[in-house]
Amino acid sequence: MAGGQIRTPRLVLEPVSWRDMDDMVRLKADAGAFAMMLGGVRSRQQAEIEMAEDLACWARRGIGIFAIRENGRFIGMTGLHQRPDGRGMGLRFALWPWAAGRGLAREAASAVLNVAHDAGLQRVVAVTRDTNIASRTILGGIGMIECDSFLRDGHQMLVYESIRTARHDPLPSLPPRRPAGRDG
Repeated sequence: MAGGQIRTPRLVLEPVSWRDMDDMVRLKADAGAFAMMLGGVRSRQQAEIEMAEDLACWARRGIGIFAIRENGRFIGMTGLHQRPDGRGMGLRFALWPWAAGRGLAREAASAVLNVAHDAGLQRVVAVTRDTNIASRTILGGIGMIECDSFLRDGHQMLVYESIRTARHDPLPSLPPRRPAGRDG
């Protein structure tokens, strides 16, 4: 599907690899970054299992989770994963709390969403708690629309989606015109 590095005005997104493991372990263990994610904060063992799943997603789908770097420094993760609840390919993002508030999550998530759609993925979902205003603002800001809700562990969860059908020209191709006044 997509694959490879993505560059935005301020960020470089690279498919996660084992060399990102220590950064991912620290990020996923930080309550400020991961407490509201599905499953909450992770142990090293859980993060390693997820890394193996992320790499398998890249191998199967050609898209997956990216490490986000600003000026070469790891600041978080974003990307797509196969949601365990069967809702489809889900957009995820998490940044270190010190990196938040400058639009970096929105910039990274938007880039991944566009790459996924440009590569042919027609529907992408994202799930967030109704109380997670920051995530809801980002999802709405990148064009995702709230489409469903459900209860999980006593929390109201909102489902957002982005649907983009295959691109096509709005007008059919027409045969070339002959110059006026010529019978050719």
